[in-house]
Amino acid sequence: MKRTTRAFAAAAVLALAVSACNANDKTAPSSGSSAAAEQGGALHLLSTSKEINLDPAKSQNLGISTLHLVMRGLTSWKTSPDKATEVVPDLATDTGQASDGGKTWTYKLKPNLKYADGSPIVAADIKYGIERSFAPELSGGLGYHKSLLIGGDKYTGPYKNQELASIETPNATTIVFKLNKPFGDWPWIVSMPAFSPVPKKADTDPSHYGEKPAASGPYQVKSYAPGSKLELERNPGWDKSTDEARTGLPDSIVFDMGLQPDVVNQRLIADSGDDKNAATSGTSIPAALIPTVTSNPAVKARVATSPSGALEYLALNNKRPGLSNPEVRKAIQYAVDKQAVQVAEGGPEFGGEIATTLITPGIEGYSKYDLYPTAPQGDPEKAKSMLTAAGVTNLNLVFAAANTPVGLSVAQAIQQGLKRAGITVTIKPYESDPLFDLTTGAKGDYDLTVSSWLPDFPSALGNIQPLFGTSEIGNGGYNQSRYSNPTVDAAIQAATAEGDKAKAASAWGALDKQIMADAPIVPLIYARNAFLHGSKVQNFYLPSYPPYPNVLIVGLSK
Repeated sequence: MKRTTRAFAAAAVLALAVSACNANDKTAPSSGSSAAAEQGGALHLLSTSKEINLDPAKSQNLGISTLHLVMRGLTSWKTSPDKATEVVPDLATDTGQASDGGKTWTYKLKPNLKYADGSPIVAADIKYGIERSFAPELSGGLGYHKSLLIGGDKYTGPYKNQELASIETPNATTIVFKLNKPFGDWPWIVSMPAFSPVPKKADTDPSHYGEKPAASGPYQVKSYAPGSKLELERNPGWDKSTDEARTGLPDSIVFDMGLQPDVVNQRLIADSGDDKNAATSGTSIPAALIPTVTSNPAVKARVATSPSGALEYLALNNKRPGLSNPEVRKAIQYAVDKQAVQVAEGGPEFGGEIATTLITPGIEGYSKYDLYPTAPQGDPEKAKSMLTAAGVTNLNLVFAAANTPVGLSVAQAIQQGLKRAGITVTIKPYESDPLFDLTTGAKGDYDLTVSSWLPDFPSALGNIQPLFGTSEIGNGGYNQSRYSNPTVDAAIQAATAEGDKAKAASAWGALDKQIMADAPIVPLIYARNAFLHGSKVQNFYLPSYPPYPNVLIVGLSK
């Protein structure tokens, strides 16, 4: 999946290089494990990836995934099966002290933090790690901080002996960030990979740093064979008493790489040998294997499913003549057969629940509402009458669809639903890269497209700004409905600056309803993920956000 380095391209890339923005990974409600996890053993993670990059400057890992087994940040994530994911202190003593109206953030490091070689972790190492992420030769990582730090728009990294002045380290245990605008979600930003400490002395070969990075987390790299295996062993410098986000239970973690998705799932279904101690954090159960899984109670008991997940939605290109009238877009809300889409995605249990909101469950600011209440299969007669009232007849729309079995099935389900309301839809299939270029490019030569979205961190900013901000139209932006509303843009800016969590959540919730009143998209489903694990794998569950297992807490039973 293609990504951009725009400030708020809220894609999520998980543990084993699983991409979640514009992803169609599916899933269902959290099962997880109940036996006690114990210290020790070798946890195996089965991966389809041919490469696992542990360079924090290049990484798009979510806060509960692979890279964070080896490296820590100023903050981290704490998940629960039944509560919202929290930001918690990690290397820092708290989640940050804001001043200057939210434009300055100060962090103090905990005492006695050490790398694997016993040397101390100091504030300058975190500053240097962040500066590396600006270097053009280390591109590709999450880049929220690049547009927020003063001078970040012109800075090109530390390799020409330049420092970024907006990151100050007055002493070994203090780091201060100077932002160009108030940003209430900064505590989440400093949990991202780029905020991992990198000692300058260890960065002798930047292009290969990720193969054996300086370890600050519970594990360090023992060996790495791209396409085959990554083996992590204990980091003797890690002190559990300083780390509330990681359990560090297994003695070692082995990534079996380069596997086919079917092989991953078949091995976990069989549950033999080392695979009893194995799991996947990136390969969903495919539709073809669902009957095999659900017909065997012993296997089904080892499925972890998410309560919700990415928002799958139908983008209505607001700039196109047939869709520029909001009354037409509102009629389409009633015409779409969401139930048929749900069935195409695997049904309620494995496909996801029908969606009516922009903010997804598990994110602060979400509230259940429906501005266009109708039966799951839609109301074509109401849609017809609304189109008649709007003076619209013979509406013909072009649907840019993913040329995959599921993508085409979903497109056909929408096509049939709209046909009942007298709307003609022509489906044009595209491979993934041309589809991305079409829907995020300047011209926008399409009427409809289906996409899927999950934020990089649990803030409603990630649900709203990337998909509905005017600045995100074209140039690789993800505003595929090409929706533009100056009042909404101003409200987004105000909500982004709000430092009070409750007030911010309220502001984002109001924006959700304000945008849906203009009907720029049709929410379809909150897509679920479903992952198998071996019979001895414990603490393996999928929270509401993110809909992936937290590999930082997984352990094994004897």
